[in-house]
Amino acid sequence: MLHFWILVFAQDEQAINEELIALIGYVIFALLLLSVMAILFFVTFQKRKNKILLDQINQQKAFDEEISRSQTEIQEETLKYVGRELHDNVGQLLVFANMQLNAIGAKVPEEMKLKVDETTDIVKQSLTEVRSLSKSLNNEVFANMGLEASITNEMDRLKRMNFSSAQFETLGEQRELNDKKHEIIVFRVLQEFFSNSVKYSEANEIKVVLDYQIDQLVIAASDDGNGFDIASAEKGSGLINMQSRAELIGATFNLDSQIGEGVLLTLKYPFV
Repeated sequence: MLHFWILVFAQDEQAINEELIALIGYVIFALLLLSVMAILFFVTFQKRKNKILLDQINQQKAFDEEISRSQTEIQEETLKYVGRELHDNVGQLLVFANMQLNAIGAKVPEEMKLKVDETTDIVKQSLTEVRSLSKSLNNEVFANMGLEASITNEMDRLKRMNFSSAQFETLGEQRELNDKKHEIIVFRVLQEFFSNSVKYSEANEIKVVLDYQIDQLVIAASDDGNGFDIASAEKGSGLINMQSRAELIGATFNLDSQIGEGVLLTLKYPFV
């Protein structure tokens, strides 16, 4: 009889152990399932969060690009207007002044001729400068001239100023940029560089090189002026304009300078 009860208790204990093992298995399975669900929820939440952040970044980038594009268009319209005014109004006034001086020069006494001739030469130089400047400001004229001819025009203007040397060089096989508007933007970046060189550098020489490579156009503009410490220099509107214009056309912008060693501007424009 005792043996019988021992056998019964052993069977009950075995059944309890099996149920306990099964219960532990269910609990572990439930915990694993909850863990997987929690991980999936976290991953899904993180993906949605990242997508929202990425969308916000892209929207902000698109907004910034649109603002920059609008500003560029406004600036181009303003420059075109100024260029036309210089050519049509100031240019015509200088032509009239030159004609008047020529008429006066024929009638003045001999001792006054030298002064009149000097004044006539100044007016002629001013007329040449105004016409050259009006070409560089008007994007419609630029479209007819093209990038290289426009740079050559700027180099000629700089030679007539305080630069003893203004060199322009092209390397490789000439190619058109991805968009005609991109040429104008590249030219405006170079104009900003020229303007800064004239105002601040006290340089004697300035140089521009267009290097047409297989996959990109490398543009290098340099002067031999005072230079400056880029790390400590404040970012003025000129530098910001150059950077924003370069970003607008997908070009990389780099400015290198040290005090007493001039300035080097490098633009790398990718061909699509």
